[in-house]
Amino acid sequence: MIDGNAVRSVDRAASLLLALGESAGEAGVTELARRLGLHKSTASRLLATLERRGLVEQDEESGKYRLGLVVIRLAERAERTLDLRGIAMPELERLARLTRETTGLGSIEGDQLLTVAQADGPNLIAVGDWTGRATPLHCVASGKVLLAALAEREVLRVVRKGLSAYTERTITELEPLLEELSRVRRRGYATAIGEFELGLNAVAAPVHDARGAVIAAVDIWGPAFRLTPRRIPELASQAREAAAAISVRLGGAAA
Repeated sequence: MIDGNAVRSVDRAASLLLALGESAGEAGVTELARRLGLHKSTASRLLATLERRGLVEQDEESGKYRLGLVVIRLAERAERTLDLRGIAMPELERLARLTRETTGLGSIEGDQLLTVAQADGPNLIAVGDWTGRATPLHCVASGKVLLAALAEREVLRVVRKGLSAYTERTITELEPLLEELSRVRRRGYATAIGEFELGLNAVAAPVHDARGAVIAAVDIWGPAFRLTPRRIPELASQAREAAAAISVRLGGAAA
C-alpha cells in the first residue's frame, strides 16, 4: 500500500527543486515556503534532506539554497542521453531496414548496459521494447564492447562483484572474459551467441565521441535461426558502419 504521507513529501521535495530551478540562482527558506504554500519548518526539513543527498546546497553566508551538483550531473547525463538518442535513431532505423533485424544503442549505467534507443526491423518476433532496460555487461554484445574500452582495473572490479551465468554459454570467469575482450578490441566488434538468452544472438560495434572515447555501442540482435554464424561477419561490418556514422555526427572520426 502506498504511504500517502511519503508521496506528499516526495511531491513537496520535487516542488522545491523545481522552484529552485526557476529562481535566479538562489532562494531562501521563507521565500520558497511562501511560494509553495508550505510551513517554513516543513520547507526547512525537506531542504535539509535534499542537501544531505547533494541535490541542493546552502550558501554559508547568505543561508540561501541553490541546486546542488548532483542535480547538475543528472541533468548533464540526461541531456547527453537525449542528444545521443536523437543522433543515433536515424542510423538505427536505417540499419534495421538494411538488416531486417532489431537494432539498438547501449551505454554504461553503473555496472550495467542501459539500452537508450531501439529500432525494430520488419522481422521482429515479439521481443518487446528494451529502451530503458538494464542488462549485464559481460553476456551481451554491446556490454562487451563497452567493457573492452574500460581500463583493466575497472574490468577487474566488475568481475569481483561476480559474473552471473544466464545460460551455459555465459562467460563467468576472469581469464576467458579478458581473452574475449582482447578479441573485441582486435576485431572492432563483439558478439554474444546465446549468452544472455539461449536462442538469441547479437553483434555490436563501438561509438566514439569527439575525444575518441567509446561512449556507446550499436547492436544488431535477433533469434539464432536468423542471426547465424554465417551472417555475423556481414552484420558486424554493417554495425561498424552505423556506429562510425554516429561517431562522425558526435564529432568523432570514422573508424
